[in-house]
Formats: sequence, structure tokens, C-alpha cells
Amino acid sequence: MNVAIIGTRGIPNNYGGFEQFAEYLSVGLVTKGHDVTVYSSDKHLYKKDKYKGVRIIHKKDPEDRLGTAGQFIYDLNCIIDSRKRHFDVILNLGYTSSSIWMRLFPKSSIVITNMDGLEWKRTKFSKSVQKFLVYAEKLAVRHSDYFVSDSKAIQSYLMQKYKIDSEFIAYGATVFNNPDFELIQKYNIKKHEYSLLIARIEPENNIEMILDGVNQSQNQELFFVIGNPSNKFGLYLQDKYKEDERIRFLGPIYDIEMLNNLRYFSKYYFHGHSVGGTNPSLLEAMACNSLIVAHKNPFNESVLDENAIYFSDSEEVKNIMEKNYENSRMMYSENNIQKIKRQYSWEFIIDEYERYMINKGSLPQSV
Repeated sequence: MNVAIIGTRGIPNNYGGFEQFAEYLSVGLVTKGHDVTVYSSDKHLYKKDKYKGVRIIHKKDPEDRLGTAGQFIYDLNCIIDSRKRHFDVILNLGYTSSSIWMRLFPKSSIVITNMDGLEWKRTKFSKSVQKFLVYAEKLAVRHSDYFVSDSKAIQSYLMQKYKIDSEFIAYGATVFNNPDFELIQKYNIKKHEYSLLIARIEPENNIEMILDGVNQSQNQELFFVIGNPSNKFGLYLQDKYKEDERIRFLGPIYDIEMLNNLRYFSKYYFHGHSVGGTNPSLLEAMACNSLIVAHKNPFNESVLDENAIYFSDSEEVKNIMEKNYENSRMMYSENNIQKIKRQYSWEFIIDEYERYMINKGSLPQSV
């Protein structure tokens, strides 16, 4: 099977999210004997045309000069190039900037779109951008042959709104089995006596709600915020909580061993995401034995079930910070580890994509 993956900045992963997914999936499919191509931005630091057996095609990406408009041009360049190839399947990751060009995908290829989250719900976007994203979602539905949903909530949404079947295939994670407390001692912490969140610093991730609860609580332990706080919202949060010495903005951390150990030895891992599908950082926290405190919404509940502590407002966060849920740690974390092994291991996810691509590789679905 000859497969192309479009819709990321490229591999190896330097960004997270779809890029991480594309790396694991492409390499996994190659090890199974498939011919896999990943389209990559010409700005990507990796310049070779092969990565662990995966073919890399670098295309012009003017995002550094044109901003968001550059993403649309990059996607167009990738799609035009795909017309010169003979791919059996094109896996299109997301639709934000590719949808207006999707009618240009080669008719000889099966186009499967991973519909990502409900992008138009993200509060960081203006009303006009949100309106466009609703339109882009419709275009993606119109011009794709098949669909993948990375959460049960997205799958239900697509069926209710568009009456289309989509295959539920989540992201993957790897169980973290080698904790090393020495790696994180530079933060002057004790095991299970600090909490943290790891997220893009955006309003829809409920970071302000979480930090309000921490700020109002009597708990004196450190609380780490990991993510790039240099945007307008991040600067606002840093100023708002500058007098609270417990709240530490650590900035972005890309060292996976550092992140995994911070998750593993934390008291609580807060997950405030409220928009999107199965979030990779949530799966990674589950795989790190974390005691997870999650925003109560269908996306998080469909992944965690009863194996998390939930909050809906800052008052509930405050109450959680002032209580001790240590008795729940072993049961919740063990159940989440077993779920990773059964449902979210990369081996399982790669097998599911291979099965679905082979199954749909010759008979397009009419929409």
C-alpha cells in the first residue's frame, strides 16, 4: 500500500500533536512493509529525504513571512505535488487550512481525513475565523472519501450534524516505565508534593480557571505551568498571578524524559482541555501513572471514564487542592495504565489505521 500523510509541518516531530502522530504512524506502517510518504515544510530542521524508511517530501512553506496565510499556501503546494504521485491512500490530518484545496486531491487516491477537534469552538479565534472554520469543516466532509474521529465525542458529532460514519481511532501513547527523580530535582521539589499542567496557553484550556482555584486555595505546594506563555493570554496570566509564589511558569519543555518524570512524580496532573478529540498530553499523563484532575466535558470523560477527579469551576479546583486524594491514586492510575495498554498503545493504533486503510482502499464512500 502506497500512503501519503498530509497536514503536518513534517517529521521527525518538533511540534507535538499531529506531528508526533505522523511520526509514529508513518514509521510504524513502514515497518509493516508499506510505502509511506510524509509531506514536510521546507522550514523543518530535518532536511533529508528519508527518515527511518519514510520518504520525506519538502514543500515551500511561507508561514514565516505570511503568517497564517502561509499555511494555506503550504497545504496547496503539498496537494498539487500529490497529484504527480500514485498514492493509494492520502491521510489528511485536519482541515483548518487544507479544506479549500481538497477538491484538488488526485481522484485516483482514496482521501481519508482525520477530522481533529471542533476547531471552530476555539476561543482564541475571532468570530470571522470561527465562521470560516465551520465552512472549512463542511468542505472537508464534502471532499473526503472517509473519515477518522480521534474521540467518541467527535464521532457522535459528525454523525449528528452530517450523518456520516467515521472510524474511531484515537492517538497513542507509551507506558512510562523508567522514572528517575534525579532528573527533576533541579526544581527543588519532593515526590507527590507539587502539581502541574502541560498545555498550550490558550483560554479554551481553562488555565485561568485552574490557576484561580490554586490561587484561592490554602494549599502551599508548588504548581507548575508548562507551555509557551509568550502570547497575549500567557502574558496576562503571568501578570495576574505574579504575587503568588506557588505558581511557577516554566515555559515550554520539549525533553520527553523531563516531562514524563514531572508527570510521574506529581501530586496532581491538571488537564483543562475542553475542545478537541483525544488529547495526546492526556494520554501521556495516563501513561505516566499520574493522578489526573480533568475538566468535566465529554472529550475528557470519554477517555478517562471514572478514573479521574473532575472539576467544572475554580471553586471545585480550590476544594481539590485542599483535599487529599492519595487513596484514589493507585486505583485510578492502574486503570488508566491498563487502558493505555489495551486501547491507546501505538502498536494498537498503527494496526487500526492499517486495517482501516486497507479496508477502504478501493471503495470510496459517497457523501
